[in-house]
Amino acid sequence: MTDSTMKPSTITQKDLAVHSGYRDEYCGAVTEDLLEQTITIVGWIHRRRDHGGVIFLDMRDRAGILQVVVDPDTPEAFATADAARPEYVLKITGRVRRRYEGTENKNMTSGQVELLGKEIEVLAKSETPPFPLNDENMTVSEDLRLKYRYLDMRRPEMQERMVFRAKATSAIRRYLDDHGFLDVETPILTRATPEGARDYLVPSRTRPGNFFALPQSPQLFKQLLMVSGFDRYYQIAKCFRDEDLRADRQPEFTQVDIETSFLNEEEIMNINEGLIKNLFKTMMDVELADFPRMTYAEAMRDYASDKPDLRIPLKLIDVADLMKDVDFKVFAGPANDPKGRVAALRIPNGASLSRKQIDEYTKFVGIYGARGLAYIKVNDASNINNGVDKESGLQSPIIKNMTDDVLARLVERTEAEDGDIIFFGADKASIVNDAMGALRQKIGLDMDMTTCEWAPLWVTDFPMFEETDDGQWTSMHHPFTKPKGSVEELKNNPESALSIAYDMVLNGTEIGGGSLRINTLEMQQAVFEALGIDAIEAEEKFSFLLDALKFGAPPHGGLAFGLDRLIMLMVGASSIRDVIAFPKTKTAEDPLTQAPAPVEGKQLRDLGIRLREKAQADTTKPAQ
Repeated sequence: MTDSTMKPSTITQKDLAVHSGYRDEYCGAVTEDLLEQTITIVGWIHRRRDHGGVIFLDMRDRAGILQVVVDPDTPEAFATADAARPEYVLKITGRVRRRYEGTENKNMTSGQVELLGKEIEVLAKSETPPFPLNDENMTVSEDLRLKYRYLDMRRPEMQERMVFRAKATSAIRRYLDDHGFLDVETPILTRATPEGARDYLVPSRTRPGNFFALPQSPQLFKQLLMVSGFDRYYQIAKCFRDEDLRADRQPEFTQVDIETSFLNEEEIMNINEGLIKNLFKTMMDVELADFPRMTYAEAMRDYASDKPDLRIPLKLIDVADLMKDVDFKVFAGPANDPKGRVAALRIPNGASLSRKQIDEYTKFVGIYGARGLAYIKVNDASNINNGVDKESGLQSPIIKNMTDDVLARLVERTEAEDGDIIFFGADKASIVNDAMGALRQKIGLDMDMTTCEWAPLWVTDFPMFEETDDGQWTSMHHPFTKPKGSVEELKNNPESALSIAYDMVLNGTEIGGGSLRINTLEMQQAVFEALGIDAIEAEEKFSFLLDALKFGAPPHGGLAFGLDRLIMLMVGASSIRDVIAFPKTKTAEDPLTQAPAPVEGKQLRDLGIRLREKAQADTTKPAQ
């Protein structure tokens, strides 16, 4: 006989409020300590098996699974078990006994024992679920899972993730409480401010034509708390951004929001590094080493990403100076363009890649705007004069456009060895960075090059501004980030200004970011001027913050962690939707509640809103 397998639960007996009018013990917490005792459990039938007159019920609750045996010696209980089906809710009373030798399940906390059922009561029947809840290898569309999310979350995997998240959040709170931080709530209905993404707007009934905005983050309010004298603040905060979605983005998400006064950036980083180290030790018994530091310029040069995955030992190498005079415009053009980049990526033992695999990688970089993926296979690095000879030397369609001297210097600079392949990115620097940074990570994972399980990192010294397509400046983080240097230096050289900002990266994912904040009116006005925000616009949108800076704002700074992303990495999920109880789809819809949805005309009239005809027609379409 077999029963359901499940990883040992993260729930311990002390976490469970066991006794109630329905049960004595949780299913997943029944152990040998209860041998020969009569107990009552409640739960769902995870799996039912009929073995020649003996019925086995795997009973499930949030603590795990317990095998229940029902035999014909108890006719009434047997008849009830015989009629029951998966996902029925049962109350079962019976005697705890040891499993027969050879039938134990070491993967379950309760795997050494079983319950001999004597009395069974059906608390609720269930229709056949739209997808199996007892099959770990099930393949079902995410939309269907989200439509029946309350069923999806019954699955042991989802139960474990939600329990992990709850306990991780508690551990974060304990750490911050122990370090003198105060949990302070900030408003959900606030004012629209330019923070990078589109706001979700809420119309005001009492002031027709005016709107609240849902907060993209509590940024301005936590700065005001510092002005108020609360020198250590935190909040597990809901944030909202109307932006294009992907695996690690949701329209509503959760931040661990932290702010402090009278600490410098090193002190803030050390506190938050300690928080993550403590979390990994508490939740996973993983000892993280001290986090390395890397400047933004170093990260972009070596990894073409401001969130490099340091588990992968591959680095990019700039070769533009070697390509300026080659007879190959694809390389020579970007090499001579101040805004261009030509970068090489050496893949050890990559010459074994097939043409089909190279074509697949070429399609992959095309997603990021690259127009192709040039390569050179190194068959015999000591014999490059053989040119296109497929048995020795270098093998590539592009080497006929390069002199032997350029090829020799290229092999030397990349430190290429026999059996390697060198990929090239040549275009605008932004395209090369996006494409080659993604290619570096994909190849590293495809070829199993990771050197460790966890690779945390601090990235520092971000540019204060980045240039938009129309030649204007925009904040790389947000307009309240403190720049290095004086007001005069910022005004004279905004293009070279660096910010006192820092991002925490884990395995190639940004899990947190923060900065010191501007605490003087003069510096804040200088930043607004660099961003093209004049005094009238600044007063209109940020008057409350500018007024606060007039009344003695302390030096302050902070950081916000993306809780969803962090938990996703820790539990090994592929999407933050798998660690959020009721997430939205990739199109920002909720299949469960059918939101967003049309509202009655009276509600719109109360708000002073009238829909255009096209918009009205669109709202009649059913949610996908």
